[in-house]
Amino acid sequence: MKIKTILTPAELPALAQRDLRATACVVFDVLRATSTLVTALHHGAKAIIPVSEIAEALAFRKVEGRRQKAEMILLGGERNGVRISAGDIDFDLGNSPREYTPEKVRGKTIVSTTTNGTRALRACAGAQTILAASFLNLSATAEFLRQKHFENILLVCAGTGENPADEDIIAAGALVDALLPGKDTHSKRTDSAVAARAAYFEAVRMGLERKISLSENAQRLLSLPELRDDVAFCLQRDIFPLVAKMESDGAIRTA
Repeated sequence: MKIKTILTPAELPALAQRDLRATACVVFDVLRATSTLVTALHHGAKAIIPVSEIAEALAFRKVEGRRQKAEMILLGGERNGVRISAGDIDFDLGNSPREYTPEKVRGKTIVSTTTNGTRALRACAGAQTILAASFLNLSATAEFLRQKHFENILLVCAGTGENPADEDIIAAGALVDALLPGKDTHSKRTDSAVAARAAYFEAVRMGLERKISLSENAQRLLSLPELRDDVAFCLQRDIFPLVAKMESDGAIRTA
């Protein structure tokens, strides 16, 4: 098992040029896209369809709405952290995991577009396996990867805007540590994976919530009264024992 890590969204465009057919990609957008879709699946969502653009989300619901009941398809996502309003259409949900309650999402297909997270997921198209991970389902994700014995694992940190996101790097480091604990496996980690693991250990030493609360994304969320509780929610460890896997049709479902 060899683990590499993409630490910044600036590296995402180059993924399209890479041969990922023998690679399992694990995408982290802790605050908040991957945390939100994991929460939605835990609460009974049928599937999550990540798309890059608002127009793609609207087009998907228009087409699929002819095949099934329109009310069974929800639009979710954000731009600049807040729920999308596209012309005369307001999205059903934003990007707060606390919105995705069983009452709202059970049995529904959710078309999601976010600033970074869904873009990172789509950038991994062509990989052998694509997983969405967060602190909420970290151990389940690690166990799935161990059981499948993947030769190559690429951890993809979605970032904030065009910048690296501390919370994604720290979560990736936590997964590196879960998969390759101890010093004797150092040679199986690339420099980027070693850096992510070091960031995780530093965050644990400082206090995980305290460290991440200082990040750019957390600071923005904490400044908004209606979203500030998302930070603490997304930092809960292993409360959802599920694996979120993107299937060949582009939908993310529970594996």
